[in-house]
Amino acid sequence: QVQLVESGGGLVQPGGSLRLSCAASGRVFSIVSMGWDRQAPGKQRELVASITSDGITNAADSVKGRFTISRDSFKNTVYLQMNSLRPEDTAVYYCTLLADGTVTRGQGTQVTVSS
Repeated sequence: QVQLVESGGGLVQPGGSLRLSCAASGRVFSIVSMGWDRQAPGKQRELVASITSDGITNAADSVKGRFTISRDSFKNTVYLQMNSLRPEDTAVYYCTLLADGTVTRGQGTQVTVSS
């Protein structure tokens, strides 16, 4: 069974930065991709960014140029560097992992952008 441990959320002022981390542990054999979704109150969950095992990245248009996803393959860890944060980025951010034909999500970390 795979466990995802997320960290790095919190409260930040508009224009500020945060870095999210997500470490995968347990029986992880063939990671296809890791990434982040988010869900704001009253809204559908949406993809924020993802990165494949080959290092190919994908990001939502709303975060391009502001958010950067990266990974440490040896540690099975994915990072999301979030810069120039906006109030509309406020949401619960969930780490996701696609491996062995299964999608696993973390429990989520709250990101609040407010003055």
